[in-house]
Amino acid sequence: MSLHEELSAARRCVEDLTHRVLRLERDLGPGIETRRLRGDAERLRESLALLAAAVAAARPAEATGAVELVLVPDTPYDHRLWVDVDDEGLGARHGPAPGQPAT
Repeated sequence: MSLHEELSAARRCVEDLTHRVLRLERDLGPGIETRRLRGDAERLRESLALLAAAVAAARPAEATGAVELVLVPDTPYDHRLWVDVDDEGLGARHGPAPGQPAT
């Protein structure tokens, strides 16, 4: 699982816990135990939000899914860049390599 998926799964679990604690509090009444559980669930939610914010700040491109685009111009390259360069896989422009038989 990716970090984003892990944080989302943890957020869902905390939301489920909060929902269940509220149900218990409704069924059992507002006693000290249920108030403490509700407070603990709220702190978990806040802590998870802080963690998610810290991760997003540390990895902004990954967190937002943003990709840095590199623009490549349509203008031809300067031919002087390719002087004395052979195309790999296509063979040499000026005959076979030294020591190789001609095909």
